[in-house]
Amino acid sequence: MMPRPMLVMNRLDAERVQHLIDTCDKHNRSVAEILQAELLRAEIFDPEEMPADVISMNSQFRFTELTYGNAITRTLVYPHALAETPDGLSILAPVGAALLGLRVGESIDWLLPDGRPTRLRVDAILWQPEAAKQYHR
Repeated sequence: MMPRPMLVMNRLDAERVQHLIDTCDKHNRSVAEILQAELLRAEIFDPEEMPADVISMNSQFRFTELTYGNAITRTLVYPHALAETPDGLSILAPVGAALLGLRVGESIDWLLPDGRPTRLRVDAILWQPEAAKQYHR
């Protein structure tokens, strides 16, 4: 397993994700605990200073599941926004938790919900709120 890359998050996302972790139900507790560990190791930026090549909340991006060669496009969302986001990926899904804060070109080793290991690589950011100057989205 490769060492995990440094995560980058904006301050507002970090606060909202922390609130989600603090209030999640027992069904999501295991992912919330992993997300908490990820949050603790993140480098935090003000939204206006967020690099444009990072997956932040509400970003649309393309990634590849390298273990199986699947290229996938998703938008990282909070659970309440899944119903209104056709390509939504919840931050409380294991893959969503894995990808938050990664830069284009970075890879991460992660466990899928069934316990199988996989490697995920960020290929492109198609839209990012901070790059669009939508800092409070």
